[in-house]
Formats: sequence, structure tokens, C-alpha cells
Amino acid sequence: MTDMTLKVHSYESMGTYDGPGLRLVVFLQGCPFRCLYCANPDTIPYEGGTETDIDGILQMAVRQKPFFGKRGGVTFSGGEPTVQAGALVPLVKQLHENGINVCLDTNGGVWNSDVEELFSLSDLVLLDVKEFNPARHLSLTGRSNEQTLRTAAWLEEHGKPFWLRYVLVPGYSDSEEDIRALGEHFGKKPAQDGGTPESGYRMLQRVDILPYHTLGVNKYGALGQEYKLKDVPLNTKEQLARAESLFREYFDCVIPG
Repeated sequence: MTDMTLKVHSYESMGTYDGPGLRLVVFLQGCPFRCLYCANPDTIPYEGGTETDIDGILQMAVRQKPFFGKRGGVTFSGGEPTVQAGALVPLVKQLHENGINVCLDTNGGVWNSDVEELFSLSDLVLLDVKEFNPARHLSLTGRSNEQTLRTAAWLEEHGKPFWLRYVLVPGYSDSEEDIRALGEHFGKKPAQDGGTPESGYRMLQRVDILPYHTLGVNKYGALGQEYKLKDVPLNTKEQLARAESLFREYFDCVIPG
């Protein structure tokens, strides 16, 4: 694989869930996380996907540009797009030269000079924070959340807008303790001694609460893999409402799933 090609898993045209407006979503191959609830386990291995010249992706985006309107554009998702940051950087530059907005949907767990440049170029980052508690994050994803939190801090320090995305997995990421810890880290702080509340991350524009779903379960069987959360039930309306209420104590930009 050269610096001018990407390993692409699939595409979604006119996507409405991965950033503002209508978007071309490019799902890239490969991810270092092993999230137990991953809906696309076929995107995890670095092997696979289709070797695709970045010029072909650029031309696809240019053809779809009339549909993007003022808010839409291209979102790179996965898998984990930052593992292919070296090839994404020149493509993002070319998309910008053509007036196309770029979002990056990432777990924030990869960091090197190419990733830093990629974040600096992106118009918006959709940061997937899987869990705030380090031990539970490790059990849920197989990886530490330290770099994800450092990535969020870098985005804040460098004035890069981002959305925070949080999947509410019953028994894994839905406890009040963990939601409050996340809120206290990223969100507004309660007023002290009658003063005004302290604001949280200024660059955090939106918090998406994403319900747990099992839409990808059949893929595990097709891959000959066991889905380890098969006994975890879907969220109840009460669980979702309770989580939304907790998040709203810390954030003014909560979007329930």
C-alpha cells in the first residue's frame, strides 16, 4: 500500500448520521480497538478491504458535491480512519481544494505525526468515547482510553471542534458513576460558593447518546466469531431517559439517539 491509496471497506452515499448535512461516508479498513459490541467486525482486520486510489475517492466526492449543500461533505469512518492517516492527509487537502467539508469519525486512540496533521486539517471530529472509567474501557475495547482523552485535550487546545459520541451499553457503560465522571471531565462544573458554573470543553459542540444495538450480530456468525454480548439486552426507554437526564446536567448540547 502506497501513500496514495486507501484500504476501503465500503461507502455510504447521502448519509445523515455521521456529521452535519448529507455526507459521503467512507468506511476504511482496520482498527486497533476490539469493541465487544462492534457492529462492523469485518472492518477490524487490517487485511481486507479494497485498495483504492485516493483520486478515485476525490472524484466520487466531487460528483456528489451538489447534494452536500452548505453543511454536508465527506466523513471518513471505519474501522478506524487514523490508522491510514498518511494517505488521508493528501486526500483531505484535495477535498478542501474542491470546497468539500471533511469530518473524521474516530476513537482517538492512535497518535503520530500523520494523525496530528490529519486532525489539524479536519473540519469536525466525531470522537467516540467508549467509556470514561479506564478499567471498564479496557474490558469493553481491549485498549486503554488514555490516548482518546489526550486526543480530546489536543482538539480543545488547538481550537478544533468536535462531537462526543457515547454508546450506552447496559451493564458496561451506562452506570451513573461513569456518566458523571465523563460529565465532570468534559462538561460544565457546578457553581462553587454561589458563583457561576465553570464551563467545560469549549470546542465540544454536541454530545450524541447512542443506544446499544445488535444490528451487526449476524456478521459474527458469518465470520465464524462469537458475539460476546449476546446476553446483553437492548436499552429500555427508562434507561435512555435516565442517561439523557444525567448528561444534561453537564452539557447543553445533548442529542439523544
